Amino acid sequence: MSLVAGIDSSTQSTKIVIIDSATGNIVRAGRAKHPAGTEIHPNEWFRAFEQAAEEAGGLEDVVALAVGGQQHGMVLLDESGEMIRPAQLWNDTKSAGAARELTEELGPEFWATATGSVPVASLTVTKLRWIADNEPENAARIAAVCLPHDWLTWKISGSRDIRDLATDRSDASGTGYVDCTDDSYRYDIISHALRISEEAARAIVFPRIAKPYEAVGRADSRWGGGLLGPGAGDNAGAALGLNLQPGQASISIGTSGVVAAISDHPIQDAVSGVTGFSDANGQWLPLACTLNGSLIQDYFCRILGVDFAELAELAQKAEPGAGGMTLVPYFSGERTPNLPDATASISGMTPAAMTRGNFARLAYEGLACLMRGALEALRAGGIDIDRAMVIGGATKSGALSQILADVLETPLDIPQPGEYVAKGAARQAALVAGLAVDAEGWEPEIVKSVAPGEANPAWERYREIAKKL
Repeated sequence: MSLVAGIDSSTQSTKIVIIDSATGNIVRAGRAKHPAGTEIHPNEWFRAFEQAAEEAGGLEDVVALAVGGQQHGMVLLDESGEMIRPAQLWNDTKSAGAARELTEELGPEFWATATGSVPVASLTVTKLRWIADNEPENAARIAAVCLPHDWLTWKISGSRDIRDLATDRSDASGTGYVDCTDDSYRYDIISHALRISEEAARAIVFPRIAKPYEAVGRADSRWGGGLLGPGAGDNAGAALGLNLQPGQASISIGTSGVVAAISDHPIQDAVSGVTGFSDANGQWLPLACTLNGSLIQDYFCRILGVDFAELAELAQKAEPGAGGMTLVPYFSGERTPNLPDATASISGMTPAAMTRGNFARLAYEGLACLMRGALEALRAGGIDIDRAMVIGGATKSGALSQILADVLETPLDIPQPGEYVAKGAARQAALVAGLAVDAEGWEPEIVKSVAPGEANPAWERYREIAKKL
């Protein structure tokens, strides 16, 4: 039996699955939480990895492993490989002003053509500009810049040499400084963001961008010495784990909401809000991401004094459209559409509409409209989508899955709940080791399909309000 390990180092926690490559079945697993926040010391990721590995029974018997991780986070290292400052995560929006500056300075068409993505606060390139302008003493110490999954892979290898850093094309494509056509670093963009010369930019170590399924080293003996895959950004890892096909979108609802789809060509769109990322399989993975996701339900549970089951029960008893009320759920600002300083609002409140059931339904319809906006952004970027798989929080709620299907007007498949980022990383690890991944256990098990049902007016109202923001 050949075992492989997939690691998902997400915003909230580290999950590890150990899989029998011959069957695709998980034989054991572990997890550990991360601290909350928009900045974090990367050592917390390594602590969580160690804890999750111990809970999973160790990694000494795996032949290969790979890391899927949260995208866009910026890890700054000095010459000795030590942290310069806490890592800024994807959900740190203080670089929103830098994103606007960079877009204005070079123009949205330049960015879309060069990198596939117009800068928003999430992207790493905007964090480089923020550091240059707000912490010049730290900017001057930068010897290497990497992403969360790059750093964790490097730590697992046991190396202390920053020149050993490696990444993959999917995560690199989300930085805003990698060419979307040939996966090369754009040192002209890096130098512009950091306000330094291109020569100085080239002196900084950026992780080598590995080819799909290329081994980038071996794990330290403490972790069994197995081959290390290049890893992937979390969205690309999930696409691998779901075995996503052309014409099919994945809709992931967690801390954020993400709609992604496979493309055989790079997407270079300057207007629709689509980020033209690469996938981990040699193709592209254009996606639209929202800053607001499953926490919308948390907020309404708090307001109504109910748990999730009660919230769903209340929502299902209310009529579609929530009595004419519309939630614009930009509680943490928003990325799609690009409104980092926006706040949430409810319109259409009347005495008759203000029932507990209608407010509960708002929690679901507001999220569904947000995801419909992301789906339409992908379609506007030239991607054909006629079906979607839903993972994350929506899989646990029959109320949300039906409201999603109604508002999206798209058939939905719901796979068995699982750690698809970690499973995608394990799939990559198996291929890096030259193992087959054609067993039935490697494919997602669809446990429910949801067809669009009753017409829901929420989307049209939401779209008209969003246009004015």
